[in-house]
Amino acid sequence: MRSLRFLLPLLFLASILISCNKDLDVNAGWKDITIVYGLLDTSADTNHIKITKAFLGDGDALRFAQTPDSSSYPDKLEVRLDEYADTTRVASHLCDTVTVHNKLAGDSIFYFPDQLMYYTLDKLNENRTYKLVIKNKVTGKIVTGETVMVRDFEVFYPLGAISFIPGQTFRIKWTTARYSNAKRYQLVIRFHYLEWHTTNPGEKVLKHVDWKLFDAIKPNDVNLIQTFDLYYPASIFYSYLGGPHGEGGAIKVDPLLTRSAKYVDFIFTAAAPDFSTYLDVNQPSLSLVQEKPAYTNITNGIGLFSSRYTKVVDSLFFGSKVELETNELTKNLNFEH
Repeated sequence: MRSLRFLLPLLFLASILISCNKDLDVNAGWKDITIVYGLLDTSADTNHIKITKAFLGDGDALRFAQTPDSSSYPDKLEVRLDEYADTTRVASHLCDTVTVHNKLAGDSIFYFPDQLMYYTLDKLNENRTYKLVIKNKVTGKIVTGETVMVRDFEVFYPLGAISFIPGQTFRIKWTTARYSNAKRYQLVIRFHYLEWHTTNPGEKVLKHVDWKLFDAIKPNDVNLIQTFDLYYPASIFYSYLGGPHGEGGAIKVDPLLTRSAKYVDFIFTAAAPDFSTYLDVNQPSLSLVQEKPAYTNITNGIGLFSSRYTKVVDSLFFGSKVELETNELTKNLNFEH
């Protein structure tokens, strides 16, 4: 959903050409450029694929991005996922359209909250390769992409409960599958808590904050089994919630609010090699050379078609309620048990 970044060099070039020839029509000769973003996940009950087109027009490009007609195809595309066992196609999964209504401002530069997506409810197989085939039935244009699937993996710690004891460490351990196809692992710790206003204690709202503990743990070889056994200081949990000075981090200090810790989810995500490369290419540059090549693995288009696997260790008992109330960094957040 970052199609705009592929247009910026074109718009910059157009501005140079205008300065040389004021009679030049920069919107002439528009070419249909299909932009695709899809991440298949065998752990999901629904897989979505976002398909848009590049746009060019007079005025502010950001304004065009926020108009659905600028980047949406006017006619429904024919979209399917062909499933392969080695080189043999064993199944085809047709994708239908659906409008999602939960896109928020800041999720992307594009229009919100409604966005058109292509999707399938079919169960995907982690031992298969999938080829995406997009056909524009009006122009006959064919756009394709291909991905291996990321396989399931086993988590050993944490299980059942989690505690963040000041001065100690907490443990995270998992083992990859053989031929996992996972090039990168990310972990988000989701902390759930109740919150209520001191003047209305009967109206409690369940909230959560997401703490990305790491996002680039990489196996040595995606084809071999590898075990990761990591230890982190428990103090970083309180720094995340309360901020370095206890003045509010992920949760803001508010003397009129009272809170109660509930439970914790550990959300692991494993990324396929193409997805990992895409993330590496799009990381902020720390060098003097800021321009980076745009990464794409789409044939006859631009974008990313890859896979991931999401594994959730959910509803872990939170065993540090007293520490949360008394720690110097979180005591002003008004937690009680």
